[in-house]
Amino acid sequence: MNDVEQLLGDLVALNSVNPDLVSGAPGEADIAAFLARWLESAGLEVVVEEVRPRRPNVIGIARGTGGGRTLLLNGHIDTVGVTGMEQPFQPRVENGRLYGRGAYDMKGGLAACMVAAARARRHDLRGDVIVTAVADEEYAGLGTIAVAGRYWADGAIVAEPTELELVIAHKGFAWFDVETFGVAAHGSRPHLGVDAIAKMGHFLVALDRFGHELAARAPHPLLGSPSIHASLIQGGQEMSSYPDRCVLSVERRTVPGETLAQAQAELQTIVDALHSADPAFVAAIRPGLERQPLETPADAAILATTREAIEQVTGRPCVPGGVSFWTDAASLWQAGIPTVLFGPLGAGAHAAEEWVDLASVNQCAEVYLATALAFCR
Repeated sequence: MNDVEQLLGDLVALNSVNPDLVSGAPGEADIAAFLARWLESAGLEVVVEEVRPRRPNVIGIARGTGGGRTLLLNGHIDTVGVTGMEQPFQPRVENGRLYGRGAYDMKGGLAACMVAAARARRHDLRGDVIVTAVADEEYAGLGTIAVAGRYWADGAIVAEPTELELVIAHKGFAWFDVETFGVAAHGSRPHLGVDAIAKMGHFLVALDRFGHELAARAPHPLLGSPSIHASLIQGGQEMSSYPDRCVLSVERRTVPGETLAQAQAELQTIVDALHSADPAFVAAIRPGLERQPLETPADAAILATTREAIEQVTGRPCVPGGVSFWTDAASLWQAGIPTVLFGPLGAGAHAAEEWVDLASVNQCAEVYLATALAFCR
């Protein structure tokens, strides 16, 4: 077992389940302490910064001699929960795969980043190589948002698993609560009550119709069409009462060029049309968490350099593409740091069986190092 694989096993053995996803989970403090020790022993400058209490980021810097470009390598240290897993924190190697929670999403990519930065330090590069091991990606992405507000780089690679494909675009998302209002009354007095849940039914029908309209829009060349769906619904108090309110949580997946204001205005158009048809239909829209999509410019230096490194290491042509899920790369891009994604092969993100292909993790470390040697020289 080489240094990349040993490090990955050590990371998987540490429980870093995000407490915002699973109440009482330990979060990132223990794994952050391990990462800080490892990076310091590898000769990097290390800073530990709390994003929230006991929810730290770890930043390791392979400091250059000066005058070169800075490369940022990013990976998240939190994971989702372990329901259905027998031994989630006992890494197991079988047939070239390492199994365990977080192996694929995304401690494999993070281990490759750390080893690449440690190796880059020995090459006397002019530019810095910064590893940012961040908290909270699985919930709100607060770790990378904090990094983007404090550190600058000329280019970044986010090591999310991409099946050894170079990714330059992904969708964003916006969450909304839609609340319909009724009038509470005893179930035996329908002339006094207005059923907020029934009113929400009209909105759901219109939302489904709007979803089909989104799917019919001209697709983004790498990401396809935007989408929308109903996620959660709650309302009512008891069986014998007319409900005076109903709340529907909606997720809108966005493509580059779309904004939160635009997405909210589209929902408002639906509400306004329903109110015009039925004055008793009254609803309010409240925006929630929102994260922007990613689209890396074709002329970004980090894109060309990473693409050449991938072709050099893998020996195959590299055609940049897109993915439908959101990542921390968008937060770096919003801060003005040109960013791409490249990570290992595997399966089982958020599933009961999770594994990463070890050969691909080693290839990622080679790609990150080759990128650093060319980008930061």
